[in-house]
Amino acid sequence: MATAFSPDGQAALRRALGPAPAPRGDIDGCYETGRAAAFVRGGGFRKVALQFPDQLLQDAVAVAARLEAESGAEVSVLGDTTYGSCCVDEVAAEHVGAEAVLHYGPACLSPCRKLPVLHVFGQQPLDVGRCAEVFRELYPERQSRVVVLSDVVYAYAMGELEQQLCPEYPNVVFSQLVCGEPPGPVLPGEVRQLGRRFRVEAGGGLQDWAMFYVGAEGLALTNFMLTWNRCPFSSFDPATGQGRRETLNVNRALMRRLYLVERARDARVVGILVGTLGVAGYLEVLQHLRQLLRRAGKRSYTLAVGKPNPAKLANFPEVDIFVLVACAQNSLLDSSDFYRPVVTPYELELACNPAREWTGNYLTDFRDLLPGACAHVELPPAVPEAEAVPDVSLITGEMRAAHLSDPPAAQLPPSTSLACRDQTRALAEISPAASFLESRSWRGLEQQLGKTPVSKAVQGRRGIAIAYEEEGREQS
Repeated sequence: MATAFSPDGQAALRRALGPAPAPRGDIDGCYETGRAAAFVRGGGFRKVALQFPDQLLQDAVAVAARLEAESGAEVSVLGDTTYGSCCVDEVAAEHVGAEAVLHYGPACLSPCRKLPVLHVFGQQPLDVGRCAEVFRELYPERQSRVVVLSDVVYAYAMGELEQQLCPEYPNVVFSQLVCGEPPGPVLPGEVRQLGRRFRVEAGGGLQDWAMFYVGAEGLALTNFMLTWNRCPFSSFDPATGQGRRETLNVNRALMRRLYLVERARDARVVGILVGTLGVAGYLEVLQHLRQLLRRAGKRSYTLAVGKPNPAKLANFPEVDIFVLVACAQNSLLDSSDFYRPVVTPYELELACNPAREWTGNYLTDFRDLLPGACAHVELPPAVPEAEAVPDVSLITGEMRAAHLSDPPAAQLPPSTSLACRDQTRALAEISPAASFLESRSWRGLEQQLGKTPVSKAVQGRRGIAIAYEEEGREQS
């Protein structure tokens, strides 16, 4: 799961180039070009961007040509996403001056900040009759309380499945997809999470319901199971036509996440990874995390590294732990291959906010932590250091600070941040990161201006880094 954001690119580098393949199947039906053209014409958009996941890029040319002919707008295809392909890449769309984005394929359904978006999920084949048969086998009791969830590519068939099951199961509830922010307040018993909306009986709790998921095993199912970890899950895989009761050890997964919370409590330097630039509220949560870390006495750095991988994050050895601000589907990053652990904003709040306690409800959507959201918890007032309750790390056994301090007042940097730069007594500000860099024996590529002789330009290597043209001749 270390490459949850995207493939590592090896397949693309080794693939032989050739003519573009012919479009697969019915372009108009699969990609809903009629609905997409109506969206473009209805909004009066003159330039739109099409975003495809890697597995659908081979149809991009045909879809773009069909959409240009039907809508009259200028169409651009986004060749590579800045972050995860499930998120709408507003940054790349703005680079080409697009006024709207048409997002194709699986999506996390996170609301966007600026541009209008139309989601076209596609329609993967689903045997509705077989799915209903598996449901009856898993839930023989007709009074069972079950919430039916589905992957977005099977949402088109949920209406037919509902018609087959609801006459037999009066307590079955089908969830609905929510693209963007739903209007209106939350009704009693209504649940709005992870791009889904459904309503259960207001008198009981969600823990009294079971969950039936239609889709393959993946990040979406894992997020559902961790978020609603008190509900038993079962699933139906349309690719195999088989159903099963999910046996993922949720308690074991939560124990792993709580261990990372303990690592976050021990950390002194935290790197805030910007994993999205398009999800609404990401700027607010960045500010919220900076304030939280400042109150907790931890040093923080904000890093925008694109799609995180172990090699990129290994360039910051001074960071004790990273917190990833990304969409709900990509926030649970397995950091076992990373040099330092990667936690979610919710886990960092558990570590640094004494007022937030573990209740058994796990949150993957960072917008739930912001003021006014359903799970926001105010920071408690500062406690004098002499009155703070001592805390001991469960990992190192050392004493650590577990209280919040007053937010620092706006003032000039202290005198310890200034140092003499040269013999003319000029002053330079020294940051902690710069001090750490000075202590390293290797600091990366250095220009060495004035210290190296000037030479004429010569022809370098040709090809790509995986296989230069000269390498074969040199070995022979």
